[in-house]
Amino acid sequence: MRFGYFVLAFGLVLLSSAAEAQSKLPNVLVISGGDIGANIDPLRSWNDGKAKHSIVEFVEKVTTPGSPDFVPVPERIAVFDNDGTLWCEQPLPVQLYFALDRVKMLAPQHPEWKTQEPFASLLKGELKTAAAGGERAVLELLMATHSGMTTVEFEQIVKEWIATAKHPKTGKPYTEMVYQPMLELLDYLRANGFKTFIVSGGGIEFMRTWTEQVYGIAPEQVVGSSIKTKFEMRDGKPVLVRLPELNFNDDQGGKPVGINRHIGRRPIAAFGNSRGDQEMLEYTQGGSGARFELLVLHDDALREFAYGPARGLPDTKVGTFSPDVLAKANERNWTVISMKADWKRVFAFEK
Repeated sequence: MRFGYFVLAFGLVLLSSAAEAQSKLPNVLVISGGDIGANIDPLRSWNDGKAKHSIVEFVEKVTTPGSPDFVPVPERIAVFDNDGTLWCEQPLPVQLYFALDRVKMLAPQHPEWKTQEPFASLLKGELKTAAAGGERAVLELLMATHSGMTTVEFEQIVKEWIATAKHPKTGKPYTEMVYQPMLELLDYLRANGFKTFIVSGGGIEFMRTWTEQVYGIAPEQVVGSSIKTKFEMRDGKPVLVRLPELNFNDDQGGKPVGINRHIGRRPIAAFGNSRGDQEMLEYTQGGSGARFELLVLHDDALREFAYGPARGLPDTKVGTFSPDVLAKANERNWTVISMKADWKRVFAFEK
């Protein structure tokens, strides 16, 4: 079974192009003072240009009473991929770092891992060898590190990890490796009556522990991949126990399924950055009335990372969209933003 987000990620990082891209990320810049003034541009981290104008034009026409494209508030649904769309996914997706740290933490309880793959190679730091096991190795890694505890226990484990874990290059908490322009976009949409959702291939319960604090997106507005759970009574208390079995893969064609299952309305706006988001954007565009679709192109090696086969950038196999997806975006009038050209700054901690 293909667990899209993680399989691509684990196949992974292991590529020399990812390491090369990582070496290009600059040292952390000093945080600048806040903007002052009553009439602050809500998208102030965006450069004036086609991408920014297309966003504003769409929002104005669907929120202006009397407009032929006016959309009632309950139907203003916007969905966002997470990794590579809202926060940094290089040199590895954040949840994979979590899984790798869990292997190290749990190793003393599993002496058999010293000789059992993929754990033996992971503990030696031999990621390429571990990845040779393919999808089986990835699922084994995920099930060993994400199951066997209650949902409450898992939530606490993630909270403790995300509070201290740091990005390997910048040294910043992962929760600060979020894209400032996209945070502004989330606020801008919500100020105009939109309800914002995350629809990601990442684990739903991994994300729900911190999305409200970081993005202002409540747990019930997060859609993601999941493993199975079962109800039990433990010490006289009702709990949900996480099982070592995949329940739902919220990637590619799974994203529209997840949207229908969790949200119950077709979005009118969708934002992504990879091949895994294509079906979500197609599903969004397939509805009637005004629609908006956007892809983030990672082409800024100085401030973030440059990757993806589109436009001849290094293909890291993680979070990329191929030339055929770019061609489809052009054919269907999707907005493709360039980090390098369209964003004044990428992270809040930049000047």
